[in-house]
Amino acid sequence: MSQLRRARARVRYALAVRRARRRRGERGVALLMVMGTLTILTVMLTEFQDATSAELGSSVASRDQVRAEYAARSAVNLTRLLLAAEPTIRGPLALLTQGAQIPVWEFTDVILGAFNDVDGSATFEGLSGMRIEDGRNLGLENARFEITVVDEDSKLNLNQAARAGAYNQKRMEEQIFSMIRGVQFDEFFLDAQDEKGNPLDRLTVCSALVDWVDPDVERSACDITSETAQATAPEDSYYQLLERPYARKNAAFDSLEELHLVQGVSDEFWNTFLFPDPDNEKSRVITVWGGGKVNVNSANARTLLALVCHMAVGEEEALCIDPLLQQSYLMTFEMFSQFMVGMPLFPTPDAFVKAAQGKGNFGQVLANVGIPPVRVHEDQLKDAITTESKVFSIFATGYVKSGKNETRSRIQAVVDMRGVPPPGTVEETTKLAQLQRMQVDEGAKDSGQVDLPSEFEEGGLVRALVPRPGGSILYWRVD
Repeated sequence: MSQLRRARARVRYALAVRRARRRRGERGVALLMVMGTLTILTVMLTEFQDATSAELGSSVASRDQVRAEYAARSAVNLTRLLLAAEPTIRGPLALLTQGAQIPVWEFTDVILGAFNDVDGSATFEGLSGMRIEDGRNLGLENARFEITVVDEDSKLNLNQAARAGAYNQKRMEEQIFSMIRGVQFDEFFLDAQDEKGNPLDRLTVCSALVDWVDPDVERSACDITSETAQATAPEDSYYQLLERPYARKNAAFDSLEELHLVQGVSDEFWNTFLFPDPDNEKSRVITVWGGGKVNVNSANARTLLALVCHMAVGEEEALCIDPLLQQSYLMTFEMFSQFMVGMPLFPTPDAFVKAAQGKGNFGQVLANVGIPPVRVHEDQLKDAITTESKVFSIFATGYVKSGKNETRSRIQAVVDMRGVPPPGTVEETTKLAQLQRMQVDEGAKDSGQVDLPSEFEEGGLVRALVPRPGGSILYWRVD
């Protein structure tokens, strides 16, 4: 019996061991299933979190991009209002400026600081002594803007040759040559080549720039020493032989970027002659907008030097051929302009002509530093310059910061302020224009009962001809 009990005990023990092993195996499978399930859930959660974070980041970026763009748009519109108000600002200062235009666009960041962020508001308060918190709806929340205004009437207009008449074409040729004629540029043209690898000289570049905009189909000789220079070849002979041929435009430039399509206008030519400092929009010497006349009070020294030299009586004027004198002229002019702190340097075009001839206060300054006077064609120079600007490029950049990220949006708007009435006088100006057009009798004028004709209703064609308080947009670009 004892042996039987022992045998049964061994059997029970073996069965218990087997059941224990089976239970341990089952627990291992369960553990694997739990771990697998947790792994799958972790992956799914991670994917869901990444997708959600990406969507949130995209939404925030889109939101900030819109806010940044509208901060820039606000800056553009505020600047247009400031430019329209310049005649009103000029009035009380007429005795100091002698009636010349005040360059209010040079101080847009300060003047418009009340509508900017906290730092801009603080700057405005320090300048004006006003309290921003006393105003309503001022400033931007979690956004700011920066503004740079470039006076397009202070540049040499390359669209001059697009106007009818041989005089305009000749004038543009002279202006281009005045920019590139200096002996300091001989080394540049010694190695310069066009896109096809052909040698590039001054005549070729000058001809290409003129031919792009002039209305004829003949290649310009671009010989400023001859009044009767003849064309030499069809304009398209170069462009048609390119790997991707195209035709010259034979019309005015629409943008500065279009200049890169012209033969010889490489990046090196652009940086050497047209846009010396890419980080400074005001260093640009040329424009494709503008009214045609150069504002001598806002033009940079390089532009004025080119203008004086292209109006010189003789080709051997010392200032126009001596690079050392030119450098001295540029330095003296820049220093004197900074000393004036925004006040007009030349109250009239005649004052600039006298300065070029060594007369007047600025002429004496040039003479004292050893810069000789220049014999110029007085009437032609006066006809080419002005002391008032009407066309401006507004570069407005909006910024929105979210955490460590900062979103930017940049707008360039070119506005034409010609004929723009001062703020608050649009209605009176419109009615006055209507009176002039309709030639109403004196009785109607005295009564003051002048209703706008149906053409002036919203959407009418004549409505588009009414001067706009913020000027007309000539170019708009959002980056």
